[in-house]
Amino acid sequence: MTTGNTATQSASEAGPIPVQYSWGVTLAVVGTFLFALKSIFIKLAFEAGADATLLLAIRMGMALPFYVVVFVVLLRQRQAKSTNCGSPAFPVPIVIRSLLLGFLGYYLASYLDLSGLEYISAQLERLTLFTYPAMVAALAWMFLGEQVNGKILAAIGLSYFGVWLMYGQERSFAPDANTGRGVCLVFGAAFSYSLYVLFAKPVMQKIGSREFTSLAMIGSTAFVAVHFLCTHSVRDFFNVPPVVYVYGLVLAFVCTVIPSFMINEAILKIGATRTTVIGSVGPVLTMLLAVVILSEPSSWKHFAGMGIAIVGVSLVAKK
Repeated sequence: MTTGNTATQSASEAGPIPVQYSWGVTLAVVGTFLFALKSIFIKLAFEAGADATLLLAIRMGMALPFYVVVFVVLLRQRQAKSTNCGSPAFPVPIVIRSLLLGFLGYYLASYLDLSGLEYISAQLERLTLFTYPAMVAALAWMFLGEQVNGKILAAIGLSYFGVWLMYGQERSFAPDANTGRGVCLVFGAAFSYSLYVLFAKPVMQKIGSREFTSLAMIGSTAFVAVHFLCTHSVRDFFNVPPVVYVYGLVLAFVCTVIPSFMINEAILKIGATRTTVIGSVGPVLTMLLAVVILSEPSSWKHFAGMGIAIVGVSLVAKK
């Protein structure tokens, strides 16, 4: 067993093999698309009468049973193996780290992101949120010793140039709008999520991406519940239009459960930096969806920035 783990670790350090890399890129791209839908459904829920805390509570409350079931199944499988090996299924320190990382990645980042969307458009939210690739790359270089080669730097540069082009145009559409608070909130979400991405991979390597994701989501739901009970009454959870629950269900599974497993598995297979840069196409997808579904304004600069961002992402989509 030790020899197998060592071989796996050596292969991971040497770089992902072609099949792993292709599968990791696919997971990152599909997960990014599903996450891109999130801002659209959040905006629709806000229009239906929900606020950030209430919507987050509905979203996480609906997703929680799925993660609990997945974790219980995985725990039983681990316990069966650990009985033979004489080791605990999940070491307590790893469980605590997973729960705390859920605070950063799925509670704090999500809450700040939803709060920011109450002040700014879906397009601007996604643009601001994706300031985090550079944060992750810099933090990974400083704390984890990950290499940042020329291809990744070029990809980040092109992606950010595209984002900057679209960001400037977005501000020109609403020069008098109070966007400062919204941008600051989403920027805080980006930083929180950067810390999550940075420190999640070592934990996933020890217990597996599905186990980690389930624990992180369970922990984040507990933080969301405490926040909700401190700011709302229990009746508020049930006193909303039915359509809000529909949006919450979509956010819970299509935009949370499925992509969370995909993104975490992608991080495990191709690394945090590549997964993050591939995810920079998210603002592009959100912009297209916002224009079509929410009728938000757009311009040629939006589409020019979109093309530049896609070129940047393509640099890391190929090995």
